[in-house]
Amino acid sequence: MLPALRSQLRLRTLPTVRPGRIPRLGFSERTLYSSPLLASPKLPVDEFRPLEDPVKAVNAEAEVEAESAERAQARATGQRIFRIGLWTVAVGTVATWYLSDVEAGIYDRVVMPFLRRLDPETVHRFSIAMAAWGLVPYDKRQRTDDARLRTTLWGRELRNPIGLAAGYDKHAEAVDAMFDLGFGMVEVGSITPEPQEGNPRPRVFRLEDDRSVINRYGLNSDGYAPPSLRINRRYWRQVVENLQKEPVDDYLLVEPMEQRYRSGLEGRFLGVNLGRNTRRRDTGAADYLVGLRAFGDRADYAVINVSCPNTPDKGSQQRDGKLVGLLKEIVAYRDQIEDFKPRLVVKISPDLTPQELRTVAEAALEANMDGIIVSNTTTQRPATLQSDPAVVAQTGGLSGPPLRDLALSALREVYKVTQGRIPIIGCGGISSGADAILFARAGANAVQIYTAMVYGGPAVPRRIKDEVLELLGDQKWTDIIGKDDS
Repeated sequence: MLPALRSQLRLRTLPTVRPGRIPRLGFSERTLYSSPLLASPKLPVDEFRPLEDPVKAVNAEAEVEAESAERAQARATGQRIFRIGLWTVAVGTVATWYLSDVEAGIYDRVVMPFLRRLDPETVHRFSIAMAAWGLVPYDKRQRTDDARLRTTLWGRELRNPIGLAAGYDKHAEAVDAMFDLGFGMVEVGSITPEPQEGNPRPRVFRLEDDRSVINRYGLNSDGYAPPSLRINRRYWRQVVENLQKEPVDDYLLVEPMEQRYRSGLEGRFLGVNLGRNTRRRDTGAADYLVGLRAFGDRADYAVINVSCPNTPDKGSQQRDGKLVGLLKEIVAYRDQIEDFKPRLVVKISPDLTPQELRTVAEAALEANMDGIIVSNTTTQRPATLQSDPAVVAQTGGLSGPPLRDLALSALREVYKVTQGRIPIIGCGGISSGADAILFARAGANAVQIYTAMVYGGPAVPRRIKDEVLELLGDQKWTDIIGKDDS
């Protein structure tokens, strides 16, 4: 068996070549190398195929190349779309982050100058719509307002003394957006019981050279129903959000619902400015009482607006000797509210004489009002105005820096009477931290702004707070209230 196996191995292996010798092929090796079958094996007949048509072969090859090119192009297109999408997301994210900050320079340098080229009332409505949709920036530093800005109103802490005056959000459409700008208090209105159109357009005019505005809106209002519904919905939305943040027992028992901020935000107040329908000649309290019934338990404070200069009575309720009786009737009605009793504040004009101002302050004290806002817009036209005389001559209330000295003078007269017994909210011509400090020293517990934002944009509240802090130094806001050296 071994010889046979050895013979088979010789048939399947090549001879070993030793150095210096030419291998000799034996029978088995010759058989291996010379066999035609092994050297060139023949294929079975059925393995042969006829040659394809050359034209078809070329076309097929072209189709393959075209498909390959299409796939390559599709891959390139997909990669291009992916890169564009990635860049879009990246740029969009950065742009959103930048534009969401009130301190973004684009608002002061680009947006506001552009908007001031458009009709004032159109811009007003556009900005309210954007704010209502949440498409406005916010103060990213508001959660860390410096403790030096804190003050107290009506026994409750106010996180900062900078508020939004009535006249901007007339129909309570953008309350949350205004709080997001960093305001300590937001006042909506004026709101009248029934809808009214106000005065015909045009009714708002910019005094560019004086950074001021003349308006004669005339208490245009949607009536009480729509704003009341919006405020009520917002209130319950805030309640639900707060319940999600803390245990129900803590939320309901530690601080009863009637003692909570009606704004739904700790340390911030929501105010509602109440006006009268202009077609009614009755100077009684009826319209204000309806307002208290509609908003009383949803607002931290309610403002009795007896000083609008753009209505037929021209704010005569301040002068006719009936103010004390009017305010007493409103206070008595407020005291009957069983749930939350809003604080009552009266808003007065800067155009009153010193004696009239003292009389109004005494009336507020006698009626047990909770505060006074000094002041509304003025019908006067200071000689310092530099704008186009044709615009200056327009009928309406003037607001902005030219109003500041008038409002300050009125505030000082009122404070001489009140002497801190009830809070005063300063309003009129405030456009900087220095202005806010002046009002505080004159006796204001808090201040309100509006026209400054027409020219300075959404960053104004933040800027004023920063300037106030710089001027306060080591002092607190509460340290300077009523410390007027003039």
